[in-house]
Amino acid sequence: MSEPWLSGHHLAVHPLLRPLLFSFEQALEDLRLWTSRIPPGTVWSSPHGLVPLGFQLRHIVGSVDRLFTYAEGHQLSESQMMTLRSEMDPTGNLEELLMEVETVFKKVADKVCQFDPTTLSASRAVGKKQLPTTVIGLLVHIAEHTQRHVGQAILTAKLLASSATTPELGQ
Repeated sequence: MSEPWLSGHHLAVHPLLRPLLFSFEQALEDLRLWTSRIPPGTVWSSPHGLVPLGFQLRHIVGSVDRLFTYAEGHQLSESQMMTLRSEMDPTGNLEELLMEVETVFKKVADKVCQFDPTTLSASRAVGKKQLPTTVIGLLVHIAEHTQRHVGQAILTAKLLASSATTPELGQ
């Protein structure tokens, strides 16, 4: 099976928008693969002092939602700010967290498929400081930020999986 970016999918989507969709597909594939090996009940563990896998998954969900809000030209809601503040709260099991990731990816992908490509260079402002960027800048950042946290999640998942056979690693 080839990687999503080589799959030939999403041909109806503008070529500058496709990479974000491929990033989401690759992220979900990698997360499902690497988290399938972790022991039950360890999603909120902190092997070697790393932030929990649960945080990484919840942060992917929240950051994709927040960054896409900016791409749409809006500022964050109080609900989004509350979600940001609760990303480290140890709630949700692995399957629930993976479903949250899948849900936010689908929601954003559906909206991206409807984007007018002529708006990609439109200005956007991020955060309280209203830092300047563009729609395409935000979409690229969503993809790269997601992949960064997927990599961290994979490392944590590998350590959690190895702790099943080497108990001292889970400390």
